[in-house]
Amino acid sequence: MVRWPAEEARLAEIRISGQARLVLVPEGVAPPLTSDPLEDWVRLPASDEDVRARVRVLEDRARGAEEANIPELDENGLLRLGGQWVSLPPVEHRLMGVLLDRYRAVVSRDALARAGWPEGIPGRNVLDVHIVRLRRRLEPLGLVIRTVRSRGYLLEAAS
Repeated sequence: MVRWPAEEARLAEIRISGQARLVLVPEGVAPPLTSDPLEDWVRLPASDEDVRARVRVLEDRARGAEEANIPELDENGLLRLGGQWVSLPPVEHRLMGVLLDRYRAVVSRDALARAGWPEGIPGRNVLDVHIVRLRRRLEPLGLVIRTVRSRGYLLEAAS
């Protein structure tokens, strides 16, 4: 929740971060104009019930927007996100399948190696090379693979 216009700078920061926000507008002041579905406003004084209802709607919208931004991988090696797609070669397709199964969570190097090379796990450098290639392919979609030291890798949206 952000007070308008007193916290205008804070509202701008929250907008940039992409978080949902409820703007509290005092009586007699024009509310800020936006077409962003993650922003709503309520005129003060407002009942607690009205504020809670607006917050619930914003939470639902944010959850829906987040779910709409989950990448999808088809059986032909096409990774799709937000109307864009990239084609993945077989090894990277298998690696991406494991990363997507645990989207936004850490996947161990061992699990990735087993998925990428079911007939036998290659040396350490082979996995590293494929992760570098996969990172390059994901960049246009706004996705990143982050290294989690001593644990593995994590796939998420670029921030």
